[in-house]
Amino acid sequence: MVPSIPVSVDLVVLTVRNQALCALVWRRDNPPFLRRWSLPGGFIQLDEDLPAAAHRILAERAGLPGAPVHLEQLQTYGYPDRDPRQRVLSVAYLGLAPDLPASEKAHMSWQPIDSLAVMAFDHRRIMLDGIERARAKLEYTSLGAAFCPPQFTVADLRRVYEIVWGRQLDPRNFHRKVTKAEGFLLETGGTTTRDGGRPAKLYRRGPAELLHPPMLRSLKE
Repeated sequence: MVPSIPVSVDLVVLTVRNQALCALVWRRDNPPFLRRWSLPGGFIQLDEDLPAAAHRILAERAGLPGAPVHLEQLQTYGYPDRDPRQRVLSVAYLGLAPDLPASEKAHMSWQPIDSLAVMAFDHRRIMLDGIERARAKLEYTSLGAAFCPPQFTVADLRRVYEIVWGRQLDPRNFHRKVTKAEGFLLETGGTTTRDGGRPAKLYRRGPAELLHPPMLRSLKE
C-alpha cells in the first residue's frame, strides 16, 4: 500500500520594520505547541499546484492578498517527527516584503526574528533557513529592493542590507557599489529631505535580477 502523507505549505515572510528584521507569525491557540509562535501555513488542496497554494495561503492565512511580496520556494521538510500528530511533508516558501501591516483578521503580527527563539513544530529551523536564503540573495540579486517602498534612497537600501546582514556598511562604498551595479537602481528624478541634511535622490528598483558586480558579505567595506 502506498502511504498517504499530507502536504502543507509554510511561509517565511520577512520584512524590515522598526530597524529590525521581522517575520510574519501567529501564536497558536490549539495544541500541539499551544501559545507558541508559528509560521503561516496550510494544507495543499487537491486541485492546486504548490505556487498556487503558496499564494492562496499568503492571501487567506497570512492576510496579505495582493501585497507586493516576492515569493519563491525555499525547501522541503519531511523528517518523520516534525509534527507529533502525524507524518506531514512541508514545502516552505520564502517571502520578502516592504513594511506591510499584518492582517488583524488573520491574527498575524510582525515579530523581530531575535524574539522567536522558541517556535511550534520545526518552524524556527524553517525560519532560519529562510533568513540565510534572504541574506545570500542580497549578495547577488536585486532583491534587497524588495524590502523597500516603490521609491527609496540609497540610505534606505543600505539600512536594509545592514539589518538583514547584521553588520554596518560604509556609506560611501555602498553608494558606489549599488549605483554602479548595472540595472539595479533607476533614478526617479525626485529627492527627499526626510533624513535631514541635503536632499537625497530617490530611486526605484531597476530591471536587473542579478547584480554585476555582486555585493559580497565576505568582502571588506
